[in-house]
Amino acid sequence: MHLVANPHIATLIRHSASTGAADTLIPPMLLNHVLVGLLLLPLGYLTFYAAPHSARWAQVIVRTTALTVATLPLTLLALMGVRYFDAAALRCRFPPGDCRVVTLLLAAFARPSTTGSADTARS
Repeated sequence: MHLVANPHIATLIRHSASTGAADTLIPPMLLNHVLVGLLLLPLGYLTFYAAPHSARWAQVIVRTTALTVATLPLTLLALMGVRYFDAAALRCRFPPGDCRVVTLLLAAFARPSTTGSADTARS
């Protein structure tokens, strides 16, 4: 979403600000969105990799990711206020995100199932 939104946000800034202001605002915005978009890829991969494991390291990764994702809407609301939540990108992102957040939290904090193996139960 971050990488796809870049051209649209740049266009919005160009239409909403003077040429000089747009030239100043667009590069840091693009840098921010590209970096965040790229950093989310390894985070998602690491979480996906750790999810089937019941080892302590895997639980820490999955639970930390789940709690971070769960607190993101509240953090954005606290930092940005309600006026920005009318943006189309946020309107289409947060309602589906609620189901994903609940599912992620349930998966992260549910008791890990064991297959009956002593090694699996100890992990």
